[in-house]
Amino acid sequence: MAKEIAIGKRAKISEAQQYMFFAVTVAAIFLGIALSLISHFVQQISFNIDVIMASDQSIVAYSDAIKTIGICKKPSGSVYSDDELKKCNPNTITTSEIPGTLRANILENIAASEALDSVPNKNVSSCINPSTGKNYTYKELNDNYNQAEGAEALSAASQLIKSCSALRVIPDALPAFKNEEALLASLNKLFIESNWEPESISPSGSASQSTSTNGLNTISLRLPFEADTNTTMTILNNIERSIREFNITRATISWENDNRLSISAHADAYYTDESTIKESTKTIKAEGK
Repeated sequence: MAKEIAIGKRAKISEAQQYMFFAVTVAAIFLGIALSLISHFVQQISFNIDVIMASDQSIVAYSDAIKTIGICKKPSGSVYSDDELKKCNPNTITTSEIPGTLRANILENIAASEALDSVPNKNVSSCINPSTGKNYTYKELNDNYNQAEGAEALSAASQLIKSCSALRVIPDALPAFKNEEALLASLNKLFIESNWEPESISPSGSASQSTSTNGLNTISLRLPFEADTNTTMTILNNIERSIREFNITRATISWENDNRLSISAHADAYYTDESTIKESTKTIKAEGK
């Protein structure tokens, strides 16, 4: 009897041990699954945080660039909302609405420069104020811009400032693209101002292929002219004081009959490539992979 009781107890203990082992195994499995899920969720949360932070940095940088340049009015918050960007139209903004921006500073300072005011587009019909018969002053151009209503009128007024104010000096001095015809037209104007007219000016015969030097592109030119001494010196002085930069690399000067100077010069004129803004893409990978 005692032996049967002992065997029964031993069987129950063995059964309890089996249940215990099974329970511990199941618990270990669930714990492993839970830890694996927790690790996965932590990685997902960390990855999402990195994406959100990178996205926030891009939004802030994008908004700061817009505010610095003066493309849109200032946002209601620290960054532009999608609705504010959709409503943004640079042609409907006056300089008083974007104080301290690059655009406002250019329009209010460079375009209003009295020292440069006499340089651009003298006697060009589109730059003559019909009410005065003279070239627009910056005040007239700015008043026209501030009084314009609607995107089309503001765009036309803005273009008039670019073409007829001192801002014209910038593209005249260093154009943003290769334009041999405009370059030779500038030279022809200098010759005419010197009371000397060249026999011919041809883009194909006077300009050669451009090369790039220190971020600037150059157009090589040949400048042949022959005139009396005073006229020749006037031509050289006008070329030197031209707002368009000419770098004379070499020249041959010879005396001709009747006190005439013959000059055959080689020079470089400069222009820059048109600037373009490219979007950059940053790839964020999970676990640094």
